[in-house]
Amino acid sequence: MSTRPTDRTEVAARLAAAVGRINRRARTDSATLGYGIVSALATIQREGPLRPGDLSRIEVVTKPTMTRILTELEQRGFIEREADPRDGRAFMVTATPAGIEAVERARTTRTGIVAELIAELGESDVDAIAGALDALERVAQGEGTQEPHTS
Repeated sequence: MSTRPTDRTEVAARLAAAVGRINRRARTDSATLGYGIVSALATIQREGPLRPGDLSRIEVVTKPTMTRILTELEQRGFIEREADPRDGRAFMVTATPAGIEAVERARTTRTGIVAELIAELGESDVDAIAGALDALERVAQGEGTQEPHTS
């Protein structure tokens, strides 16, 4: 008895739709930071100090979009600019204590919302999600690592 190979296009379509719906449901009211802003701020916190161009590459957004994000983060007091020690014409951005707190608050809020979304699932569904997380995290990081083949 042979098994049909997994239709990766169907998996991709269902995954994209599910992740999109989960993200929309996990968003909170408009007074909070948007996903793109939180993502950029979290990257600055984790990888900083960073040049804006490097940040736009990591976040996979255009430079004008990153400029808008950095302007908002700076206006909120979540980042600081400092001269680039390698190039006096350029600058680097770092997260402020208020920025670090904002990232943690956003993560906690979103985690709570997603926890509520999965609270009613059965144990086998939660186990299935947990089992897929390593692969999903690799996809999210852009890693093409293949799983080991077992015979």
